[in-house]
Amino acid sequence: MTTMLVNRVTNIDFLKQGRKAAVKKVVQGLLTPVIGIAVFLILWSFTAQTIDTSLGKFPGPAAVWEQFDGLYTEHTEERAKEAAFYQRQEKRNEKRLAEDPTYIPKTRAYTGKETFVDQIGTSLMTVMSGFLLAAFVAIPLGIAIGLSETLNKAANPIIQVFKPVSPLAWLPLVTMVISAVYATPDPVIPKSFLVSVVTVTLCCLWPMVINTSVGVASLDNDLKNVSRVLRLPTMTHIKKIVLPASVPMIFTGMRLSLGIAWMVLIAAEMLSQNPGLGKFVWDEFQNGSSESLSRIMAAIVVIGLIGFLLDRMMLQIQRYASWDKTSDIR
Repeated sequence: MTTMLVNRVTNIDFLKQGRKAAVKKVVQGLLTPVIGIAVFLILWSFTAQTIDTSLGKFPGPAAVWEQFDGLYTEHTEERAKEAAFYQRQEKRNEKRLAEDPTYIPKTRAYTGKETFVDQIGTSLMTVMSGFLLAAFVAIPLGIAIGLSETLNKAANPIIQVFKPVSPLAWLPLVTMVISAVYATPDPVIPKSFLVSVVTVTLCCLWPMVINTSVGVASLDNDLKNVSRVLRLPTMTHIKKIVLPASVPMIFTGMRLSLGIAWMVLIAAEMLSQNPGLGKFVWDEFQNGSSESLSRIMAAIVVIGLIGFLLDRMMLQIQRYASWDKTSDIR
């Protein structure tokens, strides 16, 4: 009887401890971030009221929230104008065809202004294009450098010299080279888009090359010995041994590169006038209206949120690609 009572008391204690751990996990996972965000918004709102600029008060959270609604309304209105434009064009072509069956219909593209939502899409397309292009070059190069000590010694000085160079320092050269090489009166891809993509590619290269080569070079000796014993061909060795063991370092480089690329892209779009978020910020700064500051702040919030989501996306891909599903990846 005494033993049963002791077991019941022990089970109750375990249940209480489990409940406390669950509550603590919920508090740390949900409540703590909410409190942090609330404190930040309060400080932002209070500080904004004390700052006067040439365009009025610095925008607080409420003013920025209003701009989100306004920016989305502008987007829907612009899409309605686009739909009406194509409807008018279609009716006009149908009328001409009814009058003249030999008439060849002409379809003109809508040339309305880019909305904030459109510019978000342009920036995402630009950064992912540059990032993927860099990954296509940097990861194989990093693997080759990590596997070959000779190649590592040859490439290391070049990497160390160009690694600290700001990608924006390349922007004038990239602009001139693309203008000279891609000289066409009717370009399929806008030059400003290509300039931004190449600039993003340049800033993505070095973190991916370095992290990939370090991950490959630090391969465990036991894994190398297994490959030697099995006499694996080079490509099989890379596919079955090198890549799985190097995934954490490769993805660390990719996450760093994507974060840097997103930061650099905004500045590159300001200078190259690629119609993305960077151009939106620059145009609002040049506009100088009473709502410019709040619109710029709304863009900054969106830029930060997208950067966070891109990092979380890479984190989930890393978890999927990693062989060790129990590792703590943050």
